Amino acid sequence: MIVFKSTQDKVLAALQSVAGIVERRHTLPILANVLLRKTGPTLQLTTSDLEIQIRTTAELGGDDGSFATTLGARKLIDILRTMPADQTVSLENTGGKLVLKGGKSRFTLQSLPAEDFPLVQESASFGPAFSVPQKALKSLLSQVSFAMAVHDIRYYLNGILFVAEGKKLSLVATDGHRLAFASAELEVEVPKQEVILPRKTVLELQRLLSDKDGAIELQFAANQAKFSFDGMEFVTKLVEGKFPDYNRVIPKNHKNIVTLGRQPLLASLQRTAIMTSEKFKGVRLNVEPGTLRVASSNAEQEEAVDELDIDYGGDAIEIGFNVTYLIDALQNMGQEMVRIELQDGNSSALVTNPDDNAFKYVVMPMRI
Repeated sequence: MIVFKSTQDKVLAALQSVAGIVERRHTLPILANVLLRKTGPTLQLTTSDLEIQIRTTAELGGDDGSFATTLGARKLIDILRTMPADQTVSLENTGGKLVLKGGKSRFTLQSLPAEDFPLVQESASFGPAFSVPQKALKSLLSQVSFAMAVHDIRYYLNGILFVAEGKKLSLVATDGHRLAFASAELEVEVPKQEVILPRKTVLELQRLLSDKDGAIELQFAANQAKFSFDGMEFVTKLVEGKFPDYNRVIPKNHKNIVTLGRQPLLASLQRTAIMTSEKFKGVRLNVEPGTLRVASSNAEQEEAVDELDIDYGGDAIEIGFNVTYLIDALQNMGQEMVRIELQDGNSSALVTNPDDNAFKYVVMPMRI
């Protein structure tokens, strides 16, 4: 029986869209596999890591009839990658063995039973579905994901807070030293929903979402989220816990405001970062009327000083920051100008886009 017969590029694209969450070393060997479920010419591919499940459907052709099995996902991808994009490949079930053929190549593959594949139990009570353009969600994710914590014991920081309310979708990430907030307008009103998406889910969504205008449909339950886009269904467990009150962290009335070109500031920070100590990554910013001075030094008594002309008439302020935090924010903002709001040398700074209030980045000062 021919399970599927199609060109290499089609089969590989379907496999790669679901294989991002597959881990080679897992306590359950079957989780290294992709579940293939064939119904007539349609092939459904499913992967899982017990917390995230991704499913896609592809019209790959083959014999009529039904068949299900699981095969090593990475091995299949590795084999297919060695073949030309336009080559016809087929998977055949002959005498209980699964054989992948392409040109004059044949691969006999080991399988595990489909009924042993642990599917994620979907929640029975998802809230109302709402849609956003894929492009908009991808942009929001890229504007905040760099501020997520990594392996923090405060597990609720290892992800992104999604807040949908009225006609607004807001995303927030923080690792305790910095906070990134981005929001977008929705076309429809939605009831208030607040969930924390895990880090792995965020990274996988960023990989899968396209810059096309197609929509992604979102649905949230108490402990799960479901995303549907481009013929794919993505179900993920949510992070339990209480996310910090981000509104209290975002400064409201800083009186000293510097507006300058994003690119010149980014280049200046990248230059001075070379002379920071490997451990602390600290830079000093001196803001005074007309001038912004960026300086750094290290244990070898080396130092760097860089000056930028600015249109500024506020207080003279000296403030230290982890340079990586500033560079991350500037690299993930797209516009030409950037606004930095300061209070004094000991208060957090607010970085925003002067033309658009939908992005806010807060960074804590650092003693240097």
